[in-house]
Amino acid sequence: MLKLGYKASAEQFAPKPLLDFSVLAEQCGFDSVFISDHFQPWKHTDGHAPSALAWMGALGASTSKIVMGTSVLTPTFRYHPSIVAQVFGTLGSMFPGRVVLGVGTGEGLNEVPAMGIKWPETKERFARLREALTLIRKLWTEDRVSFEGEFYRTESATIYDKPANPVPIYVAGAGPQVAKYAGRMCEGFICTSGKAWKLYTETLLPNVEEGMKLASKPKPNYDRMIEMKVSFDADKDRALHDTRHWAALALTPEEKMSVEDPVEMERLADALPVERAASRWIVSNDPDEHIEKIKPYIEMGFRHLVFHAPGPDQARFLKLYGEQVLPKLRARFD
Repeated sequence: MLKLGYKASAEQFAPKPLLDFSVLAEQCGFDSVFISDHFQPWKHTDGHAPSALAWMGALGASTSKIVMGTSVLTPTFRYHPSIVAQVFGTLGSMFPGRVVLGVGTGEGLNEVPAMGIKWPETKERFARLREALTLIRKLWTEDRVSFEGEFYRTESATIYDKPANPVPIYVAGAGPQVAKYAGRMCEGFICTSGKAWKLYTETLLPNVEEGMKLASKPKPNYDRMIEMKVSFDADKDRALHDTRHWAALALTPEEKMSVEDPVEMERLADALPVERAASRWIVSNDPDEHIEKIKPYIEMGFRHLVFHAPGPDQARFLKLYGEQVLPKLRARFD
């Protein structure tokens, strides 16, 4: 079954408007809402960074059926894994079947300013993530957990408000090791659109499949989720220039991975021409053309598409997409 979601851009909008947009997303027929979890946004001027954890509680209370999750949270630096287990245990208890914990290895932009730490290499970040998820699962399923890991420790710790079923964990990644781990150990995989096709067809999805083969039991409901960068509007020129708001996404990993200051990230993004800013986005004013550009991702095997629109008028996007794109996607691919 095709699942169609909305990406709540916490870096771009204040908490209350973002909540209103997400409630509207449910009304417009979206199946899920995933919120980014940032301590610092991608840009300093007019940037936002609300607490995703507090915000999700408000979203759950304001909606009735959408699935909500983080895309993505880093349970290794700002948050001790035991606190993540407690928060998502609470959310899972309050909104059963509607909560996903989406995680990743993190970015210096978020963790360095908040923690005052030296940003570790990928190997350590991945090791921390694996250990954090092991501890989170133990806390969801066991009582009096005394854990002695390389990075994290607990002593006779108990999460008293556990969900009836453990919250599914999705892992975001852009490399083979993380993709294989996500397939073997987790319930879903998250990546983003607009990258080289070979990354999906030769690296990410094959490694997810390989990881699933190594899992201790079959995963018939495994969720392959992708954040689709889409700029859709009746006015194509408007759709093109809306991508300027997210020009930072067009920066290469080498250009942005070590940037820890949103002022510097904003400077780098503002220097890009609009054509490069739009390079990560499907820009269109025609629903059928738009769907043809989405089609290859579905054919690759992604069945949960979370749409991220860059423009300031999110209500306009949600209504247009809900009327012109979502019904055609479901009719064609469900």
